[in-house]
Order: sequence, then structure tokens, then C-alpha cells
Amino acid sequence: MNNSYLGLVEQTFNFPQEGIEVKKGDLIFNGIDYKALVKKYGTPLKVSYLPKIGININKAKQYFANAMKKYKYEGKYFYTYCTKSSHFSFVVGEALKHNIHLETSFAYDIDIINQLYKRRKITKDINIVCNGFKQKNYTSRIAKLINSGFKNVIPVLDNKDELNLYKRSVKSKDPFKIGIRIAAEEEPTFPFYTSRLGIRAKDVLEFYVDEIEGNEDKFQLKMLHIFLNKGIKDDIYYWSELRKSINLYCQLKKICPELDSLNIGGGFPIKHSLAFEYDYQFMINEIVSNIKSACKKAKVPVPNIYTEFGSYTVGESMAHIYSVIGEKRQNDRETWYMIDSSFITTLPDTWGIGERFLMLPINKWDNEYQRVVLGGITCDGHDYYDSEEHINEVFLPKIKNDYGVGNSRVMPVDALELEKKESEQDVEPLYVGFFHTGAYQDQISGYGGIKHCLIPSPKHVIIEYDKNGNLEEWVYAKEQSAQSMLKILGYLR
Repeated sequence: MNNSYLGLVEQTFNFPQEGIEVKKGDLIFNGIDYKALVKKYGTPLKVSYLPKIGININKAKQYFANAMKKYKYEGKYFYTYCTKSSHFSFVVGEALKHNIHLETSFAYDIDIINQLYKRRKITKDINIVCNGFKQKNYTSRIAKLINSGFKNVIPVLDNKDELNLYKRSVKSKDPFKIGIRIAAEEEPTFPFYTSRLGIRAKDVLEFYVDEIEGNEDKFQLKMLHIFLNKGIKDDIYYWSELRKSINLYCQLKKICPELDSLNIGGGFPIKHSLAFEYDYQFMINEIVSNIKSACKKAKVPVPNIYTEFGSYTVGESMAHIYSVIGEKRQNDRETWYMIDSSFITTLPDTWGIGERFLMLPINKWDNEYQRVVLGGITCDGHDYYDSEEHINEVFLPKIKNDYGVGNSRVMPVDALELEKKESEQDVEPLYVGFFHTGAYQDQISGYGGIKHCLIPSPKHVIIEYDKNGNLEEWVYAKEQSAQSMLKILGYLR
């Protein structure tokens, strides 16, 4: 019987998996030796593996290309990156290498657009979808962008009054483009019935006739937009809401010939467990098929399809690595592994919404395993991690192996050599990695700002391909210093 952590994983999942393997008791993830990174940079550590961004973008493009070919779909597909999931220049820059478009959600996103243009990362032909409930500082920036020659900016109206702001401020000679967000019905488990964002579906047609129709020389409705909080999932709720939106598109298309695009938002899931299964191609086939069938029945041209993938684009490109700095037995059932950082401050979704990430040890895979609870070092009682996505428990290697009496594992023939190896392993800490953490965590935790209990932001390392196609690594940010925090708090000038 194999009681090692590796044995547990091999018996529970199909393992090794794509991009995940173990060599000599250590984890190799996306071809990267994470233990070597830890030895070089220490912990806690954040690692961004940028090639994963392009890999996922191109996968999604291929899925849509396959579906459109299968169903002879005549529209185009536009991959749009949802910038709010990660605004970092190295993330957006990497995504832009793969011929994508951008989605914004607040006024300052437009400042990023301007910087990207100055750096020649984008041209004025790029599609920019502007979402969100917009204040004047946002709408004025959008108008300036349009006035400066960005001809494919599409402000998506979140309410009926928003259009008036563009009427007054957009001075473009050509008619500018607009979209309408449909206020989707929320799933039954939500505490409210309808999304706070968008215009009620039953009001869209009337709003078009009253406010847009007849003004095509000034502005044109080009896009209908829908987004469902639960994401793109194969269930009755998702297909019901999607079909409602498609039917509304068909009705509107009959009276609005300028309308040519349907934006289905984001929501592609990413891998948060070794048990993860999701048939991306099947889901996209079904989406394209549903749109094609509805349009054929209504006798209207099919729309171009836009997506706004955020987590899917960047989520799988980052990892957080911690050291287990202490083991505590608080009662007969619970063993705590204390990490050298905080879940609340570095992975706030684990605390705020109970999110679970792909959690794997970096080393000691040959050690026996035990059930544990991971604890952060803040004084907050909620700073812990006690379950994985596929099971309501956490198992990790024992920090030290024990071949004492009562252990069911049989000592191998080369016991002395093994004991020497394990003695060396026991000296080094257990390193624990949380993978696919690249979306939203830095934005929510306030990158480089004040954290709970003044826990510093970890050192951040970037891994990417250089101009010659070789992988290189470099430090994007050092661990946050006490001085930087004291300055923010007003103790230093």
C-alpha cells in the first residue's frame, strides 16, 4: 500500500495531467521547477507565467473557429479581454500579442488605453467595449477617445440616460457606435431577481424606437450585451437566459439593420482542482448552434460574437507559493499548518466568497500525507483554508516522515539511503502552491497597499519568453517594505 502523497493523488485522479507532473518528489508545473524558484527567491512568492495567457486565448479562438466551421456560421468572432481581472501592463501586453480586443469598466481604464496607444501596443482600429455604470469622468473619457479617432469604441449603455451624455460630448463626423446591456434575470439562488446592470429586456425595443431610431447619421446601435454572473455553464438557467437574449437580438435586428453583434460576456471556468472537467468545445458548439438556429428561424443574419474572458485569459498564469513555518495540534482531530503569509491579504477570494484554487505541494510528494487545515499568520479567525474544490478537506504531505511502530508502510531494502534522503528533506520546509490565482486577487487585495495586520505583498516574479524564444525570469516587485506602508499611513514623509 502506497501511503505517500503522490500515491494519494495517483489513486484519486488521472495523474500526471497536462502541464502538471512530479519528478523526484518535487512538482513541475508548466515545465517550471517551482522548488528551484523558491530556493532562489524565497517565500511567500507570486509567480506570473505569461505564456499561459496566449495559450488560453488561442485555444478559445480555435474552439470558436471549429464551431463556426461546423455550423457554417457567417459571422465573425472577437476575443475581448476583460481588463478588470488584471490591469498589469505585462498581462495586457501579453494578451495583445495575440490579436485580441479590450473591454473596460471604469474611467481610468481609458487612461490605460491611451498609454497603450502611445506605446504602440494598439492602433485606433482596435475594438474597445466600454461597460459599467458610468460616471461623468468615464463618459467624458470615452467621448474623447472617440473624438480622437478611435472608431471602434462601443460604449454599452447601462441605463437610458447614458446616451444623452454622448450626444452632447461626441463630436465625431462619422456616426459613433453604441451597445445596450440587457439586464439579465439572476439565478434562483441570488437574493434578488434581476441584475442591477443593464436595461430591462422588455424596455429595449421601446428605447430603441424612442431614442435611437432615426438618428443613424449620429449614432448606431451595433451590439447587444448580456452577462450572467454564474458564467457559461451547461444548465437550464444559462441556456434559458442566452436564448432570451438571442430572441431579443432577432426582434431588434428586424427594425435595426445596423445591429450586427451579440456580446455574450465572460464566464469560461478555469481549472481549480485536479478533478476539473469542462468541455469547452461542446459549450461553444452549443452557443453557436443556438444563435444560428434562432436567426435562421427569425430570418435575420447571424451576429458577430464577442466574448469578454477575464479569468479564463489570465487566471491560469499565476501562482502563489508559501512555506509551512509551523505545525500545531490544537485537539485530537485538527492539525494546523501555518503559512508565512495570509490568505485574506494575498488570496482574498478564499475569504470573501469561499473560492477554491488548485492547491498542490511543491515538494515532499514522497512523504506520507495527513489531513490538515492551512492557517494564515494574521490574528483574524477567518484566515484559513480548509477544503479543496472537489472535497471538503485538505490533504498535504507530512512535514516529517515517520516509519515507527504501527506504520503500515513497509521499509524498502535500501532503508539507510532512504532515511538519509528523508532526513535531508525533513530539514527543508514544506512549500505549498496555490495555482491559477491570476484573476482579481491583486485588484481586490490592493496590490502594494495596506493589508490586514500589515502583512506585506509578496515578492513577484515574471516568467516569459524573450525575443529569442527562451524563457527568462525577472523580479517585477520586491516584497513590500515596512517603510512603504508607514509612508501610506502617514508615519513617514
